[in-house]
Amino acid sequence: MQAPMISTVAATIQISIAPVFLLAGIAGILNVLVGRMARVVDRARKLEQLHPVSTGAEHERQVWELRLIDRRLSIINTSIWLCVASAIAICLVVALLFGAEIVHLDIGIVVAAAFIASMLLLTSGLVAFLFEVRLSVQAVHVREELLERDRLS
Repeated sequence: MQAPMISTVAATIQISIAPVFLLAGIAGILNVLVGRMARVVDRARKLEQLHPVSTGAEHERQVWELRLIDRRLSIINTSIWLCVASAIAICLVVALLFGAEIVHLDIGIVVAAAFIASMLLLTSGLVAFLFEVRLSVQAVHVREELLERDRLS
């Protein structure tokens, strides 16, 4: 009786390898997102220090960038939340695979639904990340007046 259970567990482990690799990929994405968030927070703190002593056009530029940073932080937070939810759904998939084998339940539809939910959450998280990257490019563009294009002639 023991040998069939071990082979069943071994087969379940083989089936669950792909979702576990997906978890590792999501962990890498989360690492990137948290790193970006840390850099954005650092920039916000620097601008918050400069804000009270700035005036004129520079002050307006800092206010604009602080608003952009606030928006970026919200989007990064959403992206992190969606990716973590995706990872939790993948963990649920693995747990359901093992639970179904141990209790001998036919819950393939539930496992598939959890996997599909995970993919939708991950896709949504990546789309949010794409929006955040697009916003970050706006803050990085060199201002036209600094380029002194009229001096190229």
